[in-house]
Amino acid sequence: MTRVCLIEDDPIMGEALVQRLSLEGFEVAWYRSGREGLKGLERPGTDLAVIDVNLPDVSGLALFETLTEGPGPVPPSVFITGYGTIEDAVRALKLGAADYLTKPFSPAALIDKLRGLAQGLVVGRRGSGEETLGISPVMRRIEAGLQRIAQHGTTPVLIAGESGVGKEVVAQRLHQIQCPRAPFVAVNCAALPETLIEAELFGHERGAFTGAERRRSGVFEQAGEGMLFLDEIGDMPLALQSRLLRVVQTRSLMRIGGSEPVAVRARLVCATHRDLEALVRAGQFREDLYYRVKVLEIMIPPLRERPEDILWLAERFLAEHGRRFPQERRVLAAAERERLVRYPWPGNVRELHHYLERACILGEGERLALDLRDASGNESDPSLKTRTQAEERAAIEAALSAHDYRIGETAGSLGISRKTLWQKMKRHGLSRP
Repeated sequence: MTRVCLIEDDPIMGEALVQRLSLEGFEVAWYRSGREGLKGLERPGTDLAVIDVNLPDVSGLALFETLTEGPGPVPPSVFITGYGTIEDAVRALKLGAADYLTKPFSPAALIDKLRGLAQGLVVGRRGSGEETLGISPVMRRIEAGLQRIAQHGTTPVLIAGESGVGKEVVAQRLHQIQCPRAPFVAVNCAALPETLIEAELFGHERGAFTGAERRRSGVFEQAGEGMLFLDEIGDMPLALQSRLLRVVQTRSLMRIGGSEPVAVRARLVCATHRDLEALVRAGQFREDLYYRVKVLEIMIPPLRERPEDILWLAERFLAEHGRRFPQERRVLAAAERERLVRYPWPGNVRELHHYLERACILGEGERLALDLRDASGNESDPSLKTRTQAEERAAIEAALSAHDYRIGETAGSLGISRKTLWQKMKRHGLSRP
C-alpha cells in the first residue's frame, strides 16, 4: 500500500482528502502544521507527500527546502495552493517538487497525479539499492515501462532523444532489470570506420580478408544472452542495414567468410538522436529495418522539458564527486539551484555533468565555481537571446489576453503544459492584471 503524508491545516479539506485517499487504497498520515509534517516526513516509510503551501506555522515551501537540504530521502511531493501563491509553487518545482494543483481542485485530479507518481515507486524507492532514472513524471513512466519491456526479452527496442539525454543510461537500466548477470555490449555506429563496422558487428573467420589471422566473434556473439546496444543507428551505412535486418528477423548471423549460421541470443537495443522517419523518406535508412527496430520505442525528452530532474541529477553528480574526492565536497546554494533550473541545457544531462565537474574542480571549500552565462565556456549572443525571450514573452502575453488568463485554455493553445506555462509566466514576470 502506498503511504501518503498529507500536510494540510484546513480541517474540512484535510478530512475530505483523508477519506477519499483511503477509499482509493492509499495509507494516509495527516499532519495539520508544517513542523509536525516535517517530523513525519523525516521518519522513514513515506512514499509520497501532499503539501499545502499556506500553513499556520511555516510555509510549505520552507518546509520543502528544509527537507531537500537534509540528509534523508525526499519523497515525490505534490503541492496544493491558491492563486496568490503560484510563485511559491513554481519555486517548489524548481527545488524538485513533482507537481502542484491550484485550489479548488478535483480530488480525482490529485488521485491521478499520485497514482502516476506511485508507478515509479516499485523500482524507484530510495534505500532499495536500485538505481532510478529520475524523479520527473515522464522518467518515472519510462522506468515503470522498462519493467514490462524486460519481460519480452527478444523484442528489439529503439531509444530516441537528443544527444546527451541519457539513452545509454536507459539501456543499461533495462539490462539491469532484464539480465544483470549477462554481458552488456555497447557500440557507437557513428564512431566506427565504415571498413571495420561489418567485422565489428558480425565477426569474421580466419582468412576472411587480409589481416584476419584468426576467427573473431562480433559484438552480437560477445553479448551472449545479454544485451547489444547500438548507439547512433541512424549513422549505420545503408549497405549494412540489410544484413542487420536479416539478423533481427532470423535471430542468426553469418560471420564474414563463414558458411554456417550462428544463433543470436542477445537482445538488440538501438538508439538515435536523428529522425529515422525523415531518413527513411530521404532514402538514407531502410523502411523495413526502421519498423523492425522500433517495435518498442522509448522517447526520452530533453532535460529542459523535465526540470524536476535537474537538481536531482545535480545532487547525484555532486555526491559522486564528493565520494571520489572527499576533500572537494561541494554544496549547491539556493540561488545556485534556481540558476541551474533556469538554464536550458542544450547538451542535456551530459552537459550538466561536465559543467558540474568543472564547477567542483574550480570551486573552493563548499562553494561551486558556477558561471552559467554559457555552460560550454563560450559567450552567448546577447542580442539573439534577448530577441528570442522578448518574442516568447509577447506570444505568451497575447495568448493569456486572448483566453482571459484562463491557464488551462492558454496552455492548450500554446501546446504546452500548465506547469510549463506557469514557469514561463514566472520567468517573464507575467501575472493576471
